[in-house]
Amino acid sequence: MNVTIETPRLVLRQPEMGDWEAFATFLGSDRAGFIGGPYSDRNAWRAFGHMAGHWTLLGFGLFVGVEKSSGKPVLSAGPWKPVGWPEAEIGWSVWDPSIEGKGLAFEAALATRSWAYETLGWDTCVSYIDEDNLRSVALAKRLGCEIDPDAPRFKVEEPLDATPYHVWRHPAPDSDGNPEAYA
Repeated sequence: MNVTIETPRLVLRQPEMGDWEAFATFLGSDRAGFIGGPYSDRNAWRAFGHMAGHWTLLGFGLFVGVEKSSGKPVLSAGPWKPVGWPEAEIGWSVWDPSIEGKGLAFEAALATRSWAYETLGWDTCVSYIDEDNLRSVALAKRLGCEIDPDAPRFKVEEPLDATPYHVWRHPAPDSDGNPEAYA
């Protein structure tokens, strides 16, 4: 099943081999610090396989955002729930620093969250965000999320699990599948 979502400035699609270089560059940089980076090429390859394999095994996952104006893969965003995740998450990562602050991550997260509510039938989801990741915190707020102090937490199995983070609860979908905050 190939899934594509179009927004005004992005084509959101499943990962492809052609995305590897942009993804590896992002994960190999300090920009990946909030998700355990920088990564070696070997660990970036594992993460790339994880992202692609999530689609194969579960039928959904993070979308790659391709900027329409340049044709370049610039971000990832979307629904996923890896093994061990307490709840389904809407995740996002801006790969290309040149798109920071332009609203593309918001566009992608909003579109993929709506897709998860409408297509996957989700009635709730969260985003796990490092307390110091101020750009992601701002995006969560813009998406209408609120900190959920009662949400289940990760069982600490890896060093990254012990990093201070908040669980941001997304607004529930209303009867037509769109988040109530934007109805």
